[in-house]
Amino acid sequence: MFKTVLMIEKALSDADVELVTTLHSEEKVSFIVLMQPRGKQDELLRALDDVALGHLDKVVHEHDESSTTPTLASESLEHSLRHLREAGADAVGELVEEKPLDHLRSVVEDNAADEVVVLTSPHFVEEFFHRDWASQARHKVGVPVLRLFASDS
Repeated sequence: MFKTVLMIEKALSDADVELVTTLHSEEKVSFIVLMQPRGKQDELLRALDDVALGHLDKVVHEHDESSTTPTLASESLEHSLRHLREAGADAVGELVEEKPLDHLRSVVEDNAADEVVVLTSPHFVEEFFHRDWASQARHKVGVPVLRLFASDS
C-alpha cells in the first residue's frame, strides 16, 4: 500500500478527491491528512496573492475568514476524510495548529510515508519567495513532495 501524507488548508472538493486518489492509478493508497486552516500567519502574503489573482473580494473579507473556529476546521477535516474513504482510500487525519512543517516531518518519519502531496489554493507570492509548504517541505522530509492546486469549487 502506498502511504501519502496530504497537507490541506480547506475541505477537499469532489475534484480534489478524484485528483489525489487517481495519482497512482490502480495502486491502493493510504492517506494521512494534515489540515491547517488559513489562519493569521502570512496574512499580507495571502492578501497579495488574492490581489494578483484578481480576487479583490477575498482581500476585503480575509480578516473575517481568519477567525475560523476549530469546529469549522474539524468539520472540514471530517468531510475530507469521509470523501477520501468513499473513494476507496484509507484515510486518517488531524488538525495542525502550529509548526505544520515540523509536524509533517515527524508524521512522515513515524508512518514511513512514501510521499507528501501539498494541495492548497495558489499562493503565488509565497511560492515566489519559497515560503509555501511544498517548497519548505522539500528541505525537511526525505520523500518526494508534489505540489497541486486545490479546486475552487
